[in-house]
Amino acid sequence: MLQIIGIISVFFICISILSFCLKTHPDMRVPVIRNITVNTSMHTAAWTLDKTHTNAHDAFFYIECVCNAWFTIEILVRFVSSPNKCDFIKASVNIIDYVATLSFYIDLILQKFASHLENADILEFFSIIRIMRLFKLTRHSSGLKILIQTFRASAKELTLLVFFLVLGIVIFASLVYYAERIQANPHNDFNSIPLGLWWALVTMTTVGYGDMAPKTYVGMFVGALCALAGVLTIALPVPVIVSNFAMYYSHTQARAKLPKKRRRVLPVEPTRGPRLPGQAPPPGTQGAGQPGSTPCGGGGGGCPGMPAAVNRRMNAIKTNHPKDMGPKMGELTNETPTSNEIIHFTALIMNIFHLCACKTLDGSFFG
Repeated sequence: MLQIIGIISVFFICISILSFCLKTHPDMRVPVIRNITVNTSMHTAAWTLDKTHTNAHDAFFYIECVCNAWFTIEILVRFVSSPNKCDFIKASVNIIDYVATLSFYIDLILQKFASHLENADILEFFSIIRIMRLFKLTRHSSGLKILIQTFRASAKELTLLVFFLVLGIVIFASLVYYAERIQANPHNDFNSIPLGLWWALVTMTTVGYGDMAPKTYVGMFVGALCALAGVLTIALPVPVIVSNFAMYYSHTQARAKLPKKRRRVLPVEPTRGPRLPGQAPPPGTQGAGQPGSTPCGGGGGGCPGMPAAVNRRMNAIKTNHPKDMGPKMGELTNETPTSNEIIHFTALIMNIFHLCACKTLDGSFFG
C-alpha cells in the first residue's frame, strides 16, 4: 500500500513539473486579442484586432488543480498521522512541500483580485517555487539522498571553495581593469571593476562566454593567470567531495545487498518463579532442588509427562553439575600424568638448575 501511494505521489510530481514547463511554450499558449477602434485617413472609424499578450491554455490550469488537490490531501494526511508534529513542520522537505502548495492558492487569489494591475505578470515569478517539488523525490530516490548527504558532509570543503573563488574573482577583476587601461584600447570592455567581476567568474569557472575579453597584451596575461588559478582552485577540494560521495554510495549499495528476511528467533523457555513457603512443588518435580536428590528419581531420560524442553534443561543441569567436573582440590587420583604436565614439570626443573648455576658463577650463592 505504501509503495502504491509513493508511486502516485511521484506521478503527480512529474505531471506538475511537466505542466509547469510546457505551459511556457509558445505553441501551447493562447493569444489574448481585443478589438480596437482606429481612425482612417478618410475620417472614418475602423475595427482592428490587437494581440496584447498570451496566456497558458486552460488545460494546464485544470491539471494544476488536480495535482495540487492531491498534494493538499497528502500533506494533511501525513500531518495528522505524524507522531511528532513539531518535527514534521521543521523538516526541510515538508517545508518545500507546503510552501509550493501554498503558492498555488496565492497565485489563484492574485489572479482573481490583482489581475488589473500593470505589473501583475511579475507575480507569476513566485510560481517558480513549485519547481522545488523535485526535492520531494529524495524520499523515493536513493541517488538524491546520497547527493544531499555528500553535500552535508562536504560543507566545509564547499565553503572553502566558494571563499577561494570570491577571493580570486575580486583580485583578477581589479587586475584586468587596470591592465586594460595601461595601453591605448578604444574597444575596452572593462569600464568598471563590477563588470570585471562577471568576466573573472566566467573565466575562473572555465565557462568563457566570450562577451567580454581583454584586448591588450597585459590584459591577456592576466586572463591566462585567471584561468589557471580557477582550474587549480576548483580542482583542490574536488577529491574530498568525490571521496565522500564514494563512501556514501558504497554504504548505500552495501545496505541494499543485505538480506531483507528477518532471522527466526528461537522461543525462550519460561523461567520458574520462586516457590512460596508452604506451596507444594509442581507435579513430577518432587525432591527437585533438595540436596542429594535428583528430579524424578535420577536417570538421564528425564521425567515422564514433562515437556521436552524442561527435560533437556534438567539433563543439562545434571550433566554439568560441579560434583561431576572432576576431583576436588587435594584429592589423589590414579590417572597417569599427561604430556603437557610432564613438559611443564621439566621446564620448571630446568629453570631451577639455571638459577643455581647463575648464582654460583657470580659468587653470591654461597654468601
